[in-house]
Amino acid sequence: MSLIERWQEELIQAARPEKIEILSSFFKTKPGEYGHGDRFIGLTVPDNRRIARKYAPEASIDEIGAMCRHEIHEFRLSGLLALVALYGKAKNDGHKQHIVQFYLDHSTWANNWDLVDLSAPYILGAHLVIYPDSGVLDRLSLDENLWRQRIAIVSTMTLIRHGRFDDTLRLSERYLTHHHPLIHKATGWMLREIGKRDTDTLLRFLDSHAASMPRTALRYAIERLSPDQRKHYMNLKTYPDK
Repeated sequence: MSLIERWQEELIQAARPEKIEILSSFFKTKPGEYGHGDRFIGLTVPDNRRIARKYAPEASIDEIGAMCRHEIHEFRLSGLLALVALYGKAKNDGHKQHIVQFYLDHSTWANNWDLVDLSAPYILGAHLVIYPDSGVLDRLSLDENLWRQRIAIVSTMTLIRHGRFDDTLRLSERYLTHHHPLIHKATGWMLREIGKRDTDTLLRFLDSHAASMPRTALRYAIERLSPDQRKHYMNLKTYPDK
């Protein structure tokens, strides 16, 4: 049995089939929804992470890539989690850059919000802390692919944790007119993360943009503010989203 076969078999053995229907609904797999056609086996993230870390050290980059491209959601996630582990243990700049490029080449396969959120901050985001490159975030944010757009904003979480807010604020402003709720949620989430560390920076952004922000993004951004502050900023939103 090949490594990939052993890896997939262990994922299947840890799965709970009774969760398939719940996950399929949660990740919007019906026709017309953003996860249309995705397939699940019913595996929890902690179990998936444990198994991915087991296989990451012995898996080749091509084997990880095969997992990242698989039609089953949890197999793709396991490949991405293995890539996260691989980046975390990379010993030199060249190896790290290779992993980041590999991730970007496979980024359209991170095609649901959990796949993005569990990988982008820990691969691309971690890399940008050491090797700043606003250009890659701009390219991703301007891409037509929704998931690459989400990778751009969610990757900045790692920069936020290092006190660097400029990229997040720039992308948040760009996404003010974005049409998709998944981008609204991610943008508001990252603004909220800024607010945890620097309330004044968040408030300055809200003072300039609250009235034109998508309502969902605004609600996420102000979640940790005082009741009076939340009411103030929601009252600035005097017209519905387009």
